Amino acid sequence: MKGVETMLPVRIGFIGFGEVASIFSKAIREHGAEVYATDILLDQEKGDEIIRGRMLAKGIQLGSLPEVIQNSDYVLSTVTTQVAKTVAEEASSLLRARQIYLDLNSTSPANKVDIGQVILSSEADFVEGAVLGAVGVAGAQTRILVAGARGEQAARNLTKLGLNVSFYSPEIGKASMFKMLRSIFSKGLECLILELLIAGRRAGIGEDLWKDITSFMAKKPFDQIADNWVRTHAIAYERRYHEMHQVVETMLEIGVEPIMSNATRLFFQRSVSLRFDEQFPAQPDSSDEVVNALEVGIRTTLP
Repeated sequence: MKGVETMLPVRIGFIGFGEVASIFSKAIREHGAEVYATDILLDQEKGDEIIRGRMLAKGIQLGSLPEVIQNSDYVLSTVTTQVAKTVAEEASSLLRARQIYLDLNSTSPANKVDIGQVILSSEADFVEGAVLGAVGVAGAQTRILVAGARGEQAARNLTKLGLNVSFYSPEIGKASMFKMLRSIFSKGLECLILELLIAGRRAGIGEDLWKDITSFMAKKPFDQIADNWVRTHAIAYERRYHEMHQVVETMLEIGVEPIMSNATRLFFQRSVSLRFDEQFPAQPDSSDEVVNALEVGIRTTLP
């Protein structure tokens, strides 16, 4: 019967045994659970040797997809984004009642919902997972958000097995929505920093720029810096637009394509078109006021 609380799972199966499964399985084994794993490499020459080389813990049992599902209470999908749904379709016919299929792949909310529908067509339950951060850096303590009808149970049990899992919502798609939108910051900042460093190296001042920016970011808590940027956007957007126009020209002059810089210029240009000077005669007290004005303005100007 679906939704019935089971004992703490002692059998965890991984579909796909890359970095995530390798690191998570080590923590799970150290907390006394049995771990099973399968990977497409097992069907290739020397694939077994490659997978065993990724193992950070003893006692992980390799097998076929049917064998792993048969022996697992929780089935964790840690494959690549493009095959996540295909793998779920293959697994769905093998799953049984009381099992939980946890998809940890980085996909959109819509894809998670689709995968959930595939799994829920079986007798098993579906929980979506969103891995927040770099597993290679934070290891098993990398934060994981989960959502689904049995998400709270999954978070509780998997945390007892050494992972850092938090229940986010009973609604499938919410956890992946959080991750996708959070990536605007993490992945966007990654590319912005790289564009800066490329331009800095081209100009021969890369090290100086790095020292200046890291020093600036270390002086105050990031929440204060970010809040100030958002609030002052309401009154400084036009000046910043013209400055970014010059930044783009400078980038082109030194032979670096200004992908991130030009996108920033266009963002400020949109604020100019929204005529914030009429809405904000003075700097607002709250960053929420600026976010709301932008959200409403963008919504009303879209075709």
